[in-house]
Amino acid sequence: MQDSIIVILKPDAGPRGIDEVRAAAKREGLDVKVFGAAGAAKIVILGGSGGLRDTLASLPSAERVLLTSRPYALVTREYRDRPTVADFGPGLAIGRGFTVIAGPCAVESRGMIDEIAAFLASLGIRFIRGGAFKARTSPYDFQGLGEKGLEYIRLAADRHGLKVVTEVLGAEEVRAVTDMADILQVGARNAQNFRLLALLGAAAKPVLLKRGFTSTIDELLQAAEYVMLNGGDVVILCERGIRTFETATRNTLDIAAVPVLKELSHQPVFVDPSHAAGRREWVPSLACAALAAGADGVMVEIHPEPERALSDGPQSLDFRAFEVLLARLRAIDAAMASPTPRGS
Repeated sequence: MQDSIIVILKPDAGPRGIDEVRAAAKREGLDVKVFGAAGAAKIVILGGSGGLRDTLASLPSAERVLLTSRPYALVTREYRDRPTVADFGPGLAIGRGFTVIAGPCAVESRGMIDEIAAFLASLGIRFIRGGAFKARTSPYDFQGLGEKGLEYIRLAADRHGLKVVTEVLGAEEVRAVTDMADILQVGARNAQNFRLLALLGAAAKPVLLKRGFTSTIDELLQAAEYVMLNGGDVVILCERGIRTFETATRNTLDIAAVPVLKELSHQPVFVDPSHAAGRREWVPSLACAALAAGADGVMVEIHPEPERALSDGPQSLDFRAFEVLLARLRAIDAAMASPTPRGS
C-alpha cells in the first residue's frame, strides 16, 4: 500500500481548514477524502511524503498530521500512545481494569431481562448485554423483539443501575439503538458493513466491534478505522473466534489476537468466549485464558434457564455457573495484580 497522510483538524478549523488542506494536496496532484463534519474533520490524502506532511503540520488549522504506510492509522499506538478508556462516570470505565459484560443472547421478555439485570447488579456487574435485533442464520429462528426489546433492556438497566450493550443490525436501526444503548455492538456478520460502521462512528458512542468470521487482524483494525474516521473515539475490539477447519468448537478462539491487538492498538480488547466455544462447559476456561492473555474484559452469555433460551442456549451459563466463573476471574485478576513473591 502507498503511504497516506492523515490530517486531524482543530475543532474550530471550519470549512476554511478543509480548503487549506485540499489546496496543499492539489499542488502535489494528490486525491483527498474528507471524513466527519468541518468542526471535527479528518482528511486522508492518498500518497504524499514527509515534505508534504511538514507543510500540512504548519497550517494553523491542523491539530495533528500522520504519515502512515498502514491501511489504518487512527487505531494505532502511533496515533495515541496511551490506552483509550470508555468512561461512563465515577468508578465505571472500560479499558481501566478488567470488565465483565454479561446477559442473554436475546431479550425474550420484560420479566426475563429484569431478572437478569437484578442478578448482575447483585454481583457488582455494571454492564448488561442483550440482543433486541437478532441476526440468525435460519429465517425461521427467533429474530428478537425489535424496538420493544430495546425498551425492555433499557428499563431493566435503569432500574438496576446498569449500562446497556446491544447490537445494531442495519443502518435503519442506528437511531433507535443509539437512543437506548450505552455501547453499540457490531456483530461478526457486519464486521465489514462499512456503511454501518461509518454511521456508528458518527453516532459518537462507544462501539463494540466483533471480529468477522474470516477476518484477519488487519481487517478488524481497518473496520475499526471506519468508525474512528467518521467520528468515533472508542472502539472495543472483540475477539470472538474465527472459522477454521476445526469443528470441535463453534469457532476457533484466536487467543493470540489479544496481545497482538494490545500491541498494535490503543483501543480496549475484549473476548467473547461464548461464541467461540459454542458449549457452556468450555466458556469458563476460555474466559480465564482471555484475562491471563491481557484482555480488558470478556462478554459472556447467561440465562436463568439456558435449556429454554430462544437463542444460543447451549453456550449460555446459568446463574450458578456464572457466579463460579466470576469468582475465578476475580481470583486470577487479584493474583495477577499481586507482586511476585521472592524466590518464585
